[in-house]
This record gives sequence, structure tokens and C-alpha cells, in this order.
Amino acid sequence: MTKPAQACSKPTVVDAAAIRECLLRLAACRGEGATYCPSEAARQLSHDWRPLMQPVREVAAELVDEGLLVCTQKGVPADPLAARGPIRLARPAKD
Repeated sequence: MTKPAQACSKPTVVDAAAIRECLLRLAACRGEGATYCPSEAARQLSHDWRPLMQPVREVAAELVDEGLLVCTQKGVPADPLAARGPIRLARPAKD
């Protein structure tokens, strides 16, 4: 299994596709029910990661809408764009 820190290499251009790929790789590296912070993706994509937080949340929201990720805040389902403060992302539970 790939370590989360190795899940994404820093691309030269950080676009929505690179963010999407990184978010999905981080989710794939986690076990069932394990969550991660969106900042993990931003940090893996750029040394100057803070400006990426809004684009990361936007892509995360798309992935939540597609059913590929779930987003929670304090253990309760949340919208990545509407939530203020820390959120967690994870793979959806298998039915």
C-alpha cells in the first residue's frame, strides 16, 4: 500500500484534475471509514498550500455530489463549501 504522503506528487500545474486525482488517491489509501483533512491534498500539491484550500473544497464538493467522497464535520454530514472550519473527507461506506 502506498503511504499517504506519497499518494500525490507535486505537479507543475495545480488544476482541478490534479486536485481530483489527489483527493481520490488519499481516499483510496485510507481504510474503510477512515477520514482525512482536505489540507493533506493541498499540502501534497504545493509547498504554498493555503491558497489551494478553496479549490480543494470546490473539487471535494464535486466528488461528494458524484458519490465518490463523503464529507463530515464533527462526525455529521456536511457540505464542503458551506461548512466553516475543519471538515473530513472519506470514501463512501460500502452498502
